Order: sequence, then structure tokens, then C-alpha cells
Amino acid sequence: MTDDEVLAEFRAADALLEGHFILSSGLRSPRYLQCARVLMDPRRGARLSEALAARIPAELRARITAVVSPAMGGVIAGHEIARALGVEAMFVERPTGTFELRRGFRLEPGQEVLMMEDVVTTGLSSREAIKAIEAAGGTVIAGASLVDRSNGTADLGIPFFPLIRLDVPTYEADALPPALAAIPAIKPGSRAAA
Repeated sequence: MTDDEVLAEFRAADALLEGHFILSSGLRSPRYLQCARVLMDPRRGARLSEALAARIPAELRARITAVVSPAMGGVIAGHEIARALGVEAMFVERPTGTFELRRGFRLEPGQEVLMMEDVVTTGLSSREAIKAIEAAGGTVIAGASLVDRSNGTADLGIPFFPLIRLDVPTYEADALPPALAAIPAIKPGSRAAA
């Protein structure tokens, strides 16, 4: 799947938004990719996940025994990539502010895991999820996401395979360009505004 084909899937789902958005990181952006909307259609989710699975090198794919995603945004994306890889899907969540594996999910000591996100911007939540997976006994051998908003600059500390890399500008709230500052900010994601 080419970048244009991936973006066409987002456009067809009305999931490529323009405006003034507050990201989970607290940064601001004029564009937002709403992965929940693009994954609303299971057939579209399957197409995107199968294309992403094909980008993970075969030697890594063969070692992955589970997919673990950060809740909330990564849950559906993680389930879809797990389906494409033929392994189980789990997620970490933040009941007290720190990611942890709950709901009876378990990892065997050293179990090789793919950490799957919907969107990576700074990589902070991905690194926090990796830490939680490792605390639960897993070994994260790779990360993946539908979208890498950092255009390759986010460092997860592991091999990272996004379906698409985009260079979408982000700004601190006190350093907005005038055109963006003139638009009311909205928080479309799953976490409270920073």
C-alpha cells in the first residue's frame, strides 16, 4: 500500500482533519488523523493492518507471539495487527496514571511482543507502554503504528515500523503561528488535554 493509498483510506473515512488540535502530548497541530474513524470499518482496518504487517521484516514477524497496545487509541489498531499476524492482542491501560497490564492479561517471562500504537507523535506513550510490557515480563522486539507523525524522529528504542510517516508540524501552546492561534483548539483524542 502506497502513502497515497493510505491517505486515501483516511480521507474516505473523514479521518484526516484540518483545524487546531490539542494532541495527547499537549502539543498543538493544524492536522489530525483520527484513527478511530479509519478503523470504524473492519474491512478498512483489515486492509491497513495487513499492509502494515507486510512491512515488518519476516524474521521479526515470525518471532512475535503477542501484540500489546496502549489504551485507548491503540486498542483497535492492536487487535487488527494481531489478527493480521495471527497472534493474541492485549492492551495496557492507566487506571492510576501509569500503564499496566490488567483484565487478566498475562505475558510469559521473555515472551516476544509487538507494541502497537495508532499514532506516534513524540513516542512518549509508546515508551511508557514498552516499560509496562517489560514490567509484566514481556520482551518488546518491535513497535508499529498506523501513523508516525514525527516523520521518523521519534525514538522508541526498538525497531519501529509505521504504515505511513508524515511530517505534520506541532507547536507548543505558547508558540503558535498566528493563523493557528486564531482558530479555537479542540481535543479530539482519548486523553484529557495536557
